[in-house]
Amino acid sequence: MKKLILGIETSCDETSIAIVEGEDKLLSNVVSSQIKIHEKYGGVMPEIASRLHVENINIVLDQALKEANVKLEDISAFAFTRGPGLIGALHVGAQAAKTLALTYNVPLIGVHHIAGHIYANKYIKEISYPCLALVVSGGHTELVYMKKELNFKVIGKTQDDAIGEAYDKVARVLGLTYPGGPQIDRLAKKGKPFYKLPIPHTKNPLDVSYSGLKTSVINIVHNIEQKGEKINVEDMCYAFQLRAIDLIIDKVILALKKYDDIKQVVVAGGVAANSYLREKLPLRVNKFNKQIDVVVPPMWCCTDNAAMITILASKLYEIKKFDDLSIGVDPNWSIEDALEII
Repeated sequence: MKKLILGIETSCDETSIAIVEGEDKLLSNVVSSQIKIHEKYGGVMPEIASRLHVENINIVLDQALKEANVKLEDISAFAFTRGPGLIGALHVGAQAAKTLALTYNVPLIGVHHIAGHIYANKYIKEISYPCLALVVSGGHTELVYMKKELNFKVIGKTQDDAIGEAYDKVARVLGLTYPGGPQIDRLAKKGKPFYKLPIPHTKNPLDVSYSGLKTSVINIVHNIEQKGEKINVEDMCYAFQLRAIDLIIDKVILALKKYDDIKQVVVAGGVAANSYLREKLPLRVNKFNKQIDVVVPPMWCCTDNAAMITILASKLYEIKKFDDLSIGVDPNWSIEDALEII
């Protein structure tokens, strides 16, 4: 009997369900985005996100089954994002997965959201260990060292704002719409090197800080406006993106110097869609050491989706890492704590 894993992702504002056959044969990956709803608020409204998940999940489930051409009784296990994420949103996916696992008497698998982002790279290439994962998203900015499979050690992280969060806040100051990342990325290509922004420093050389960088942009904008002048949005986008992305790439190179056994660098999270990061990181790593492989996920796999949850769940299924129905969600689940469960 073939192994079919159905995964559910509801950590933030995407309702997604995917079905994988075997290790990595993706049969369906349906994503219902709420971006247009949250856009007018300038960010995700947790209560609205939870309610929309409830409204959308059955529709998404039906479509995922239809596209995969399978039935619920064919599924070998049901997986869901246990955390981190918005607690109300996580509960919707968890309850759906529990109900299905109980109804069809098959295993239940809780998956770590960030680990899922990392393992999404397996859709295009096998992960080689030791590996360095660069996690860059709206809620997370981390350097994760993986000595072996399913082994996570955070060696660097943001001390304040995540990089995606900083993008959104800077975009808001510049009068751009949510989400800010794609807007700044697009406009930065038209900008020129005019504004000077500081290089944030941290006690741990592998940590990053984006709060000060964001504040510098805010101060420059306010000072210009007080003089009755207008900020050049394209030039500021250029300056911010250059500093924000170069900062995290510099940390990757430092990590490669410190952990000289790393064979591969993989990128994970929504900011992996940033065009400057996708272009610059492979060049910088290649310049440092041509033997280190750099894997950047396909664009469809950068934002939150259930395909990434399902491919990791398939691996957990093989080692029989199952959860019982008493398992709860954990909105602050650290990727290092996942070691205790895996």
